[in-house]
Amino acid sequence: MSDDATFEDSHDKPVNIGALDADDLQVISALCQDAVFPITEMRWQAKAQRFALLLNRFRWEDPGQDRHGPERVQSLLVFDNVLGVASQGIDRSQSDMVLSLLSIAWNTGDDGAGEIRLTLAGDGAIRLKAEAIEAGLRDVTRPYRAPSRSAPDHPA
Repeated sequence: MSDDATFEDSHDKPVNIGALDADDLQVISALCQDAVFPITEMRWQAKAQRFALLLNRFRWEDPGQDRHGPERVQSLLVFDNVLGVASQGIDRSQSDMVLSLLSIAWNTGDDGAGEIRLTLAGDGAIRLKAEAIEAGLRDVTRPYRAPSRSAPDHPA
């Protein structure tokens, strides 16, 4: 008797990648563009020097959107070696707020360390002071049909 097929057995493998430099981080940024997440799904673990987000990521890499429609997947985005976290344009007291991630970028400081900047829609941002880039993006659920039934759009 054979086992049931799993998502991992399919052609569309779940994303599980890491970033150790600015070029790698650009790949993660592209995969996370237009991800949405409730404000309650951000975690800063100071002792572990870790910042994590549980995202509902749009599957830009999916070649079958015309066949089955746009999809999202829950993904865990983790940054290690984080020394501090700051934000602007985010009211943490609004527990029902949903944020939209537009991009992730690395800015090198004078001492070799630097900052990872997560730019959010609506002029919000999260700044992670980091010793170095050490990030990971991993899909943790099966893809699901995007509730909007359409791809995010950025009119010019």
